[in-house]
Amino acid sequence: MSLKGKTAIITGSNSGIGLGVAWELARAGADVVLNSFTDREEDHALAARIADETGVQARYIKADMSRGDECRALIEQAGVCDILVNNAGIQHVAPIDEFPIEKWDAIIAINMNSAFHTTAAALPLMRKAGWGRVVNIASAHGLTASPFKAAYVAAKHGVVGMTKTVALETAREPITANAVCPGYVLTPLVEAQIPDTMEKYGMDRDEVIEKVMLERQPSKEFATVEQLGGTVVFLCSEAAAQITGTTISVDGGWTAL
Repeated sequence: MSLKGKTAIITGSNSGIGLGVAWELARAGADVVLNSFTDREEDHALAARIADETGVQARYIKADMSRGDECRALIEQAGVCDILVNNAGIQHVAPIDEFPIEKWDAIIAINMNSAFHTTAAALPLMRKAGWGRVVNIASAHGLTASPFKAAYVAAKHGVVGMTKTVALETAREPITANAVCPGYVLTPLVEAQIPDTMEKYGMDRDEVIEKVMLERQPSKEFATVEQLGGTVVFLCSEAAAQITGTTISVDGGWTAL
């Protein structure tokens, strides 16, 4: 399946899930726009590497996803958006009565509000092109909850709800909107947490992964960024043209419990 001629914007994509999704879209032939809040030489080098290895056009655009004006400016600066992948996100863990207000505001802004702003700016471009795909990277926490993650759970539930609304508003158009809901994904950020968790619980690596990190993931295996990227590519395909307004869980059975 080829996405040649399509342009994908992926927020929060200079590492982790976002970068994995960008690679898979590029391998499927889509031109890609990477994004994060930094503007480093290595950010632009990532885009250059994707272009060199896949033959597509790739560029990096700095935009702070906590700011609505910059979210919209990202789409405007890109100039074209056939595929929008809202991936940017942060996390903080604390009991709700101790949850720092500034952390709540930042998580809601980056994890949920940014998707509103980018989608609002991208839909006119998709309508002009006569085709579009909105894919929101939500979470298993968009369908269920865990303690101490009030802001993250609220934001991801909000993203799932907004996805359904966008799908209904575009149902008579060649535009779809869906949410992908990962469980635990093996990213560099998650990998970096393993040694500290081993020390905290006095367990070896395998025990920490199975009994602590993947406690709620029945498969006891991490999802990979490549699997998440492949799911996004599928949602952009003609085979998925009638899939809209729904969630696809990539969580090893977490939400089946």
